Amino acid sequence: MPVVLARKYPSAYKTPGWMFIFPSSGLCAHPITEELCRHHLHDSVVRKALKPAVLAAGVYKKVNCHSFRHSFATHLLQNGCDICTVQELLGHNDVKITQIYTHVLGQHYAGTMSPLDRIKGAF
Repeated sequence: MPVVLARKYPSAYKTPGWMFIFPSSGLCAHPITEELCRHHLHDSVVRKALKPAVLAAGVYKKVNCHSFRHSFATHLLQNGCDICTVQELLGHNDVKITQIYTHVLGQHYAGTMSPLDRIKGAF
């Protein structure tokens, strides 16, 4: 929380809007106020927990945190999301980088479905 806001609203840190979704397990001294507080979970904790989870799930392929990014983009495209939206969500500067995901799907489309594709399951 910004220091100025913390002074203006001293109890704001207790409200859900300022709480971390993934808090750290331990307390530490705040770098400015020296008060004991809980920060966000360090990103290395997720990486360290991923390997045992992947092994426990019986997945024997290489999986890392970046795999979630690829999975996110692929699923968005499979569900008909516009490629420009996926580009923006992933932070790609060029749509050509995002188009790599359409090649992985084996389909070349821009998030548009034919009306025939939509009624295919109706028969």
